[in-house]
Amino acid sequence: MTDGLHAATREELRGLPVEVAPRLLDGLLATTIDGDDVVVRLTEVEAYHGLGTGDVHDAGSHARMGRTARNATMWGEPGHLYVYLSHGIHSCVNVVCGPEGEAGGVLLRAGEIVEGADVARRRREERGVARTDRDLARGPGRLGDAVGLRYPVHDGIDAVTGEPQAGATARLQLRDHPIGFVSGPRVGVAGLAGTSAFPWRFWIPGDPTVSAFRPGRGAVEPR
Repeated sequence: MTDGLHAATREELRGLPVEVAPRLLDGLLATTIDGDDVVVRLTEVEAYHGLGTGDVHDAGSHARMGRTARNATMWGEPGHLYVYLSHGIHSCVNVVCGPEGEAGGVLLRAGEIVEGADVARRRREERGVARTDRDLARGPGRLGDAVGLRYPVHDGIDAVTGEPQAGATARLQLRDHPIGFVSGPRVGVAGLAGTSAFPWRFWIPGDPTVSAFRPGRGAVEPR
């Protein structure tokens, strides 16, 4: 275990995603896949609530209309990883949060590869893209590529127990003491859910690996 960090527990992840999300910042997600180790330090995350979770309807969530085959992991036990396919290309990684039976997740938007940069770079190059070390996990698709978790085989993998799934393990560590953060609208989310009415994106200020903001379609700030 790294100094100042501890293995994440289910209890720590049982709160609403919007409450848990900042606690993930500066934590570590470590994966081992077919013997290759990668560790990413989390610098940017976004919270998403499913239907009936919390007091406000989150129209930006995959679970906004209820449970489906795609989002089933979001309704399960906290600490598992919801891995989904974005634009038919990138596998994106979320930490499931909230009580079991209520849908919620925190999207891992960006991070710094602190171990296994050579492995992460190789995975990115295999997809036809070679970037600087700063960019290896800068954005949710790149982060998913870098840590090697893929949809659908790794969807639901347990990052609390580290139980193997489809040749992979994942483990989440959190900071013993929360660090400072800033918040704002989520990136690329359409409509009101992508505005300052939902300041559910959290990041470490000044960190170079944080991704650039872009508004979603029709994300007009409320008056």
